[in-house]
Amino acid sequence: MRTRVLPLLALLAVVATPVLAARHAPSAVAARTAPDSLEVLLTDIEKQSWVAWQHHDGKFFEHFLSDDHVEVGTNGIATKAQVVAYVGSSMCTVKSYSVDHFHATRFDDNTALLTYRAAQETTCGKVAVPSPTWVSSLFVRRSGHWMNALYQHTREE
Repeated sequence: MRTRVLPLLALLAVVATPVLAARHAPSAVAARTAPDSLEVLLTDIEKQSWVAWQHHDGKFFEHFLSDDHVEVGTNGIATKAQVVAYVGSSMCTVKSYSVDHFHATRFDDNTALLTYRAAQETTCGKVAVPSPTWVSSLFVRRSGHWMNALYQHTREE
């Protein structure tokens, strides 16, 4: 009897291990949907920033950007204060824009990178803003809110 029970227990252990492990690990469905829901959230926030950019809404950027925000563009590096002032000025005119091909990469619970393609018909003074571009927009979650800590764009060739 004992010799038949041991193989049965061993088989049961082999079969039950994945089931028990699955109970204590995030489900495959949850793992799949979590990045998607984060991507939807960050995409929505990023799209709001484009509306604010077009409408010279510097106040939006005061809350959208982290205090240690860094912006890297064709003219060099800018801080949060510089970006807020620049967006709020009438220096640039955004006639139209489109954003697409969004993809979020989560690095940990509080850090995610949103990448996407942006095209815009914008002039700052008499200079056309490079377009289209590929954008890297790094978000950090602080005090429960996602904020933009780094923005960089690279012209598409």
